[in-house]
Amino acid sequence: MIDIICLGKIKEKYLVELIDDYKKRISKYLKINIIELQDSNNILDEEKSILNKYDKKSFVILLDIDGNNISSVELAQMIDKTFINYPKITFIIGGSNGVTQNIKDIANYRLSFSKMTYPHGLFRGILLEQIYRSCKINNNESYHK
Repeated sequence: MIDIICLGKIKEKYLVELIDDYKKRISKYLKINIIELQDSNNILDEEKSILNKYDKKSFVILLDIDGNNISSVELAQMIDKTFINYPKITFIIGGSNGVTQNIKDIANYRLSFSKMTYPHGLFRGILLEQIYRSCKINNNESYHK
């Protein structure tokens, strides 16, 4: 099972459709939940919301601009190996003001997709696509080139 904790709701229809499409594709391989929390101008409020929602038994991957850059194959391998020891993986996408040190401290791994900044809705779609790609790679199915 994978949880994605993120702040704010997606309003753009095309992004909602993109996210829903990848959630449906992923659901053929594993259960996936998107947990949308209220975004706030107060980073401490966001911290409290995240800390109340994440499963303490899960392997936490924080999406962090200063995190590690890895390939799609490496992400697939990480997901595959992590499920051996953890029942759940939780990805955390912080708010527009980033995350507190307390959130960084709960992360088992900090992952960066790029030094660039992306709109939250688009990034959610990108993350879901990479999770789907990982499922295909781990099942030796064609999709990843």
